[in-house]
Amino acid sequence: MKKQTQSIPTVSNYTILRQLSNLIPPHLVSKLARETGVADHERTFSSWSQTVALMFAHLTHAIGLNDVCDALRMNRGPLSALRGATPPSRNNLSYANKHRDAALAERLFWTMLAHLQSLTPGFARGGKPPGYLQRFRRTIQVVDSTTLQLVVSCMDWAKHRRRKAAAKCHLRLDLQSFLPRFAILGSARDADNRRARELCAGLREGEIAVFDKAYTDYGHFRELTRRGVWWVTRVKEGMACRVVRKLQTTDHPRIVRDELVRLTVAVSHQAYPGLLRRVVARVEIDGQERELEFLSNHLDWSAWTIAELYRCRWQIEVFFKEIKQTLQLSDFLGHSENAVRWQIWIGLLVHLLLRYLAWVHGWAHSFTRLFTIVRAVLWRRWSIAELLQSYGTAGGSFRLLGRPDQAYLPGLA
Repeated sequence: MKKQTQSIPTVSNYTILRQLSNLIPPHLVSKLARETGVADHERTFSSWSQTVALMFAHLTHAIGLNDVCDALRMNRGPLSALRGATPPSRNNLSYANKHRDAALAERLFWTMLAHLQSLTPGFARGGKPPGYLQRFRRTIQVVDSTTLQLVVSCMDWAKHRRRKAAAKCHLRLDLQSFLPRFAILGSARDADNRRARELCAGLREGEIAVFDKAYTDYGHFRELTRRGVWWVTRVKEGMACRVVRKLQTTDHPRIVRDELVRLTVAVSHQAYPGLLRRVVARVEIDGQERELEFLSNHLDWSAWTIAELYRCRWQIEVFFKEIKQTLQLSDFLGHSENAVRWQIWIGLLVHLLLRYLAWVHGWAHSFTRLFTIVRAVLWRRWSIAELLQSYGTAGGSFRLLGRPDQAYLPGLA
């Protein structure tokens, strides 16, 4: 492999932070502020300045209000070049996060998602689907949730156990584009199946939804079937059913049983009176084979197809891991529900902008590496396009490069 040298990117008139912020159309934040009523309460600290401050908090992993305010105050000049953004005081930023409606941040995220997808249609379609999903021409979306731990002594609104508090993000993720399609932020006290209908309201006929078993709601499954939506989930413990017919749709050695079943418990049968497909397959988990039961409303797919569709649900866990490892979702700048919602939605916006840059400039490395590179040069006046296109010492797409010290073997000269 031919070794490449790392050159310094071309000098730009704009800082990296400004180039990233410029992806947001001018006046979009102020327009949303007027529509949500936030603009009526602005004085010296604008909604745009608040958005930039929270983006900066995520990009630098700021651990508190003073961290954000002091850093922006010491870079007041470059910050003012970001469409007149001003550094906040501690009180201004805290008050804005607590009292300004977080619906502004939520609408900003979805508006930017639609804008970037219309700007670059390839970004909306995503890349080549992973593994087994390449055979599907239909949209596959995964529904799951992740919990964000909070400080119980300060956040009574999120208390869900005696000594624990947490927020929960319910998400519907498009596997083809690896982009969110719908999200709900709330307390961890909310049961997953209570959010299922709201999460899946936008699913269209012919699309495929993959659920975690916590979202099991037979009434909702019946509604999806009526709408022509195909779904796959895990069988919940204690599901009582009667086998109507045994099937043989594949000779795959890992398939144990393939059956058509009908629910027998009166309440469940009333909620879903139709036939269901139950597949039992041997799946490798942590190096050991276990038998798992899957449930679907599609009666014609092969049993292995159903098992593989559920296996692809792991992609949403990768998404959750990605945002938790990069964004600032462990230390929150405010204790109120509104402040937490502001920080999470702006975090998702930062993730969206960075993923768009990676797509446009052909970034060949991991998202984590992209995040660390951008974080290290936020105030540099470099061309971000040239930085991303020329970064690295070797070509190819990879996540980990070996280092010389890893080849050292004790006892050998």
